[in-house]
Amino acid sequence: MSIIPGMRALRALDASGRHLNFSRAADELGLTPAAVSYQIKEIEDQLGLSLFKRTNRSIRTTEAGLILCRASGDALELMKRAVAQARRSERGSRHLKITVDPDFAVKWLMQRLKRFRGAWPEIDLRFDISPEVRDFELDDIDIGIRFGTGNYPGLCADRLFDDVVVPVCSPRLLAPERPIRTPTDLLDHTLVHIEWERQGVAWPNWSTWMAAAGIDAFDDSRTVALATSSEMLQAAISGDAVALVDLTTVANDLAEGRLVRLFDLGIPIPSELAYFLVYPQETASDPRVVAFREWILDEAEQMPGQESRTPASDEKGRGTREA
Repeated sequence: MSIIPGMRALRALDASGRHLNFSRAADELGLTPAAVSYQIKEIEDQLGLSLFKRTNRSIRTTEAGLILCRASGDALELMKRAVAQARRSERGSRHLKITVDPDFAVKWLMQRLKRFRGAWPEIDLRFDISPEVRDFELDDIDIGIRFGTGNYPGLCADRLFDDVVVPVCSPRLLAPERPIRTPTDLLDHTLVHIEWERQGVAWPNWSTWMAAAGIDAFDDSRTVALATSSEMLQAAISGDAVALVDLTTVANDLAEGRLVRLFDLGIPIPSELAYFLVYPQETASDPRVVAFREWILDEAEQMPGQESRTPASDEKGRGTREA
């Protein structure tokens, strides 16, 4: 009977085959290069095959090594999918697992979940709070909420919001000695925004807003681009800056007085960009998915400035299954 390498050995073989470098494979696996080299040698001894040709500076696969490295990657992928399927089966039909961006979760979703739980007490929500893209099959995910263009091949995508970007600041920033009565007064303050672009579509920045406000030749070197919305909002709430933000995610901060909106002028977010509810086509009729979808679309419809619209647009086709 042939000896089949164990999972740890397969991981070492897969990483070594991809990197063609035991040190980089070791970094990926959290091992020492010597440990990876030892595992590869052990596989070679077990199988009676030479898998890598070694030199002082590099390694390269033999023909047998190439075959087995590819097979190890396939085997690991198959096992990951099987584990995710087993976890879905184990958590049962009551649970619904949602992956959601941290900013959206904190600023919008979590504050409304009490209403969902009141309407659907039999559904137990589980959350993956992360900005990272997830794979529905590999990561044991039922539904995703992500910001983007809605181009999710192989998935259904429902647009949630039509939004605008507006300037906001802390009430503490509105001191009499530095009033903000006109857009020109903003030039005396630190202006922050996020720098974000996807698939050629960019998030509005201060240059865009200033041009709409009639301020020509605006010097955007006066602005500060931050990496995340949470950093930008913290700068505004603390009174350190005026932030250019999407109105939906600061609605509660405005209502509770932590932030103040400056001026009526808002820049529409490009129509290609929005928060989308995404889920696999084959689970679209799952009662848990149906319940959450109907609830969140109703909540989105009630947001100020949202007009009645046909919310669902299925992105059909073959491709990656990520959210």
